[in-house]
Amino acid sequence: MLTIPAFLLQDDATNAIPTAAAAGLGIGFFLVMMVVAVVFIAGFWKVFVKAGQPGWAAIVPIYNYYILTQIAGRPGWWTLLLLIPFVNIVIMLLLAIDIAKSFGQSPVFGVVMLFLLSAIGYLVLGFGKYQYVGPAAATA
Repeated sequence: MLTIPAFLLQDDATNAIPTAAAAGLGIGFFLVMMVVAVVFIAGFWKVFVKAGQPGWAAIVPIYNYYILTQIAGRPGWWTLLLLIPFVNIVIMLLLAIDIAKSFGQSPVFGVVMLFLLSAIGYLVLGFGKYQYVGPAAATA
């Protein structure tokens, strides 16, 4: 004979409140993360514009890494290196240092703000008083 589990026999009203609370938390978290993403994209966009690149490139996946290599003065094929696990960490660190130098900042700014705290770092770089001085790696 087929038996029905006890949790399926519970009244729907007992599960409605926790389900609604979980859904509300999920939707709230999603909305907060969307606002945060828009703010950080705005900072990235502003950095691209300051460097003389199209701002819309900040929202195009993979292409934005290609533009970052151009801003830093590195060859475009470095974009392919960003697709390789573990190698991409080293390449992003080097790009962060070169981008910091391209905006007249120290390598420490690149490591701390653009690599470790990248979302905040690009906001500071984009909306701050920093000016793009040219690709750092090309002049080195």
